[in-house]
Amino acid sequence: MKLSDAKAIVTGGASGLGLAVIESVIAAGGRATILDVQDAPGQAAATRLGANAAFVHCDVTSESETKSAVVSAHQRMGGLNLLVNCAGVIGAGRMLGREGPMPGEVFIKTIHINLIGTFLVDKAAAALMQANAPGADGERGLLIHTSSVAAFEGQIGQVAYSATKAGVMGMVLPLARELAQFGIRVMAIAPGIFMTPMASGMKPDLQQSLASQVPFPSRFGKPEEYAQLVAAIFENRMLNGETIRLDGAIRMQPK
Repeated sequence: MKLSDAKAIVTGGASGLGLAVIESVIAAGGRATILDVQDAPGQAAATRLGANAAFVHCDVTSESETKSAVVSAHQRMGGLNLLVNCAGVIGAGRMLGREGPMPGEVFIKTIHINLIGTFLVDKAAAALMQANAPGADGERGLLIHTSSVAAFEGQIGQVAYSATKAGVMGMVLPLARELAQFGIRVMAIAPGIFMTPMASGMKPDLQQSLASQVPFPSRFGKPEEYAQLVAAIFENRMLNGETIRLDGAIRMQPK
């Protein structure tokens, strides 16, 4: 598959990594739909990017809303062959914090958005992709999860976040094996420190401190570099059932 032929859904596509993927698909001549809870930024991005872009409100924690949004996007684009799951929250906090143990609701919410939300969108998208006309090698589509280096080297205060990012990584191989019969591939990307809206709000000294921890290049990753990897995965059918670290060789310290 070529990116120009993409009919993509990107969750969390109103900003950050997801928006970079949307922009990349549109620039290549493909079609893309933003699924996000951020209505104003999502609609503004879709309007700016033109007729091949669209926005559909979607809370990935709602199974019915997720299914409806995916079906709507499929209808608008006249198909679906790429899903990139970028919706997520940080869920930062220690299990035993200064104000006492972490409330279970905090852990549950992080899992519901990052992990269960990914599964719900995967399910809705794959159900439609399986009916696609097969391409070369019988390929019908691709699901991409956004994991994190925190899945490998979770820091203190990342217990909820790391659990979910390890979870979305752990889903990749069993899903790739299950969906192989339909020609649907499943991959994950594990970004390191990237310049997202959250990072851009950090103080300059903190940004510099974090950037200096990256061996090379010693800077924050750029969202467009994430999008470049999405494009490479989409166009290379042998990439399946694996997680790729995109991190400048960083290995996170305990804190």
